[in-house]
Amino acid sequence: QVQLVESGGGLVQPGGSLRLSCTASRLMFSIFDVGWHRQGPGKERELVATISTGGITTYADSAKGRFNISRDNAKNTVSLQMNNLKLEDTAVYYCHARLGDDYWGQGTQVTVSS
Repeated sequence: QVQLVESGGGLVQPGGSLRLSCTASRLMFSIFDVGWHRQGPGKERELVATISTGGITTYADSAKGRFNISRDNAKNTVSLQMNNLKLEDTAVYYCHARLGDDYWGQGTQVTVSS
């Protein structure tokens, strides 16, 4: 079993930045593909960014050029640096890990508002 705990959400003005972090409880985190998803108000959950065990990253079109995903296997963490935040980035952001089964964190709220 893997437990994922997110942190770093909050309220930010448009154009601002936030850094989300996710810490996994399990050793051998390095063998998991991990990523971030989000669910905005009245919307379905959507993929934001992923990073594979080999460090290959993918981004949703909405995140390209503004967000950066990274991982630190020694610390069992995956982070999402979000820059130039927009109103439409408002959502609950979920950490996700996959190794056969899918594991999800509880989510952290990001609110972009002036």
